[in-house]
Amino acid sequence: MSDGGFTATHDVLVIGGGGAGLRAAIALADADPVLDVAVMSKVYPMRSHTVSAEGGAAGVIAEGDTVEEHIYDTISGSDWLGDQDAIEMFVDEAPRELLRLEHWGCPWSRQPDGHVAVRAFGGMKKMRTWFAADKTGFHMLHALYQTSLKHDDVTRYDEWFVTRLLVDDGRVHGVVAVELMTGRIRAVAAKAVVLATGGCGKVFPFTTNANINTGDGMALAYRAGAPLKDMEFVQYHPTGLPFTGILITEAARAEGGWLLNKDGYRYLQDYDLGTPSPTPVLRSMELGPRDRLSQAFVHEVEKGRTLDSPYGPIVHLDLRHLGAKVIDAKLPFVRELCQKYERIDPVTELVPVRPVVHYMMGGVHTDLDGATPVAGLYAAGETACVSINGANRLGSNSLPECLVFGARAGRAAAEYAATAGPAPAAVAAQAADEERRLEHDLLGRAGTERVSAIRTEMQSTMEESAGIYRTGPSLAKGADTLAELQQRMARVGVADRSRSFNTELVAALELANLLDVAECILRSGLQRQESRGAHQRTDFPARDDETFLTHLLVHREPDGSSRVERLPVTITRWKPGERVYGR
Repeated sequence: MSDGGFTATHDVLVIGGGGAGLRAAIALADADPVLDVAVMSKVYPMRSHTVSAEGGAAGVIAEGDTVEEHIYDTISGSDWLGDQDAIEMFVDEAPRELLRLEHWGCPWSRQPDGHVAVRAFGGMKKMRTWFAADKTGFHMLHALYQTSLKHDDVTRYDEWFVTRLLVDDGRVHGVVAVELMTGRIRAVAAKAVVLATGGCGKVFPFTTNANINTGDGMALAYRAGAPLKDMEFVQYHPTGLPFTGILITEAARAEGGWLLNKDGYRYLQDYDLGTPSPTPVLRSMELGPRDRLSQAFVHEVEKGRTLDSPYGPIVHLDLRHLGAKVIDAKLPFVRELCQKYERIDPVTELVPVRPVVHYMMGGVHTDLDGATPVAGLYAAGETACVSINGANRLGSNSLPECLVFGARAGRAAAEYAATAGPAPAAVAAQAADEERRLEHDLLGRAGTERVSAIRTEMQSTMEESAGIYRTGPSLAKGADTLAELQQRMARVGVADRSRSFNTELVAALELANLLDVAECILRSGLQRQESRGAHQRTDFPARDDETFLTHLLVHREPDGSSRVERLPVTITRWKPGERVYGR
């Protein structure tokens, strides 16, 4: 790309090859057969993080369930911060997307009579979570990937790392990316770009997220002029394996698993999980919302009722009473994970677990069709914030979110690209500038700082300052530390001079993305002086609808600083009320 020219030109470029990205690509190909579509991913699509989703996908199908109830559960679960127009649309479209996925080959588990089987999931009053044993994401991604292969006109760029969005006059025109196999820096023009790069769990040290989840799409959009919304809401999943952070799916509790403290006591019965009954139903209390279960764990630690482990305090998940037949039929992957990573068998032994960072409710600000404020730029999946999740995502809503909004973003991008013009000459100059930055500021510099040291300090800072419980001073201290880390990042160099699969270069690029996202999390957390859902301020313990029934959008200023503005939450029919479950 030394001449500043483009390696290739497409009508629409999808960045990310997971559930949302592949669904967007299929929607694009279906929308217009002459559209030139490409998918660019830093990993092979079947290695995308969607493959690790276990529990299931929510959609109203079972007898006795209704769309209205799913809408209400999602709104209440969001602690009334979800946009109700988006939630209504999402709940209405989710079952059709799940059924379409079956037609594409996803092997949903069945009842004996042949109907789709559903299981209970946390925060939902009815059983509405479709599942494929406990490998739902694996089977969904297979179905999407195989369907995408039917479209021969979709170009794939596997193992390409995008470093910059090319934007001119408020409109996106393509990307600059590193082709990892060769190390060559390439510019690819596109009339529209869809971001589907997943979450940013690696901001924290202990997470269910894969190492690839480094907030790449969020950081790209943020630097390109699209704000990040509701970044203060970080979801902890209550059951991760110690040390690895590997997820033990909520399906384990849906099938009847119990959470026990060091005394063998089902401690959740002592906590308010939003159930209106004065006597919580023992069968369902493990299926309270994820934020409240994670908060209950912290209180158990404070009471001295957890067990010590080399990786911090833990409690136990008890599946023994389910028996081998149920576990092997409905939770085979859970058994496999426990045997491989903990050397225990959940059929006969207790499973050690602790809360672990799992999901970002916040992300790139979009409308219902995935459009960002930057013309031609769209986002879908965990990297986006529509917002249907508000302050707390209900389990099993994320997989259908990838399908519904991946499809909507794809169709909207196709419509936009049909009338968009070619990239102006100034964009090629931007691409050349980005090549020089990568060559001289990273690959061409010895550097006095190392990626690993900065990353470790960033992660420990985020855990200390923005964990399950936060305070204003802890958030402010974390923000000061991150500002110092950003200065140190400017002195990072890449010692590895090789070109092919330079993992040190990739780590440096990912760390720059993580630092930007981490700053937005802390900045939003400082601004929100209340406790709502996954954002719990011990110095402001109450929910404050009068002041903070609003989204917070973080904008990046030209000088690299940030500003926060407010955006009203969309209320349609359900006025904010008490957050309750188990009606």
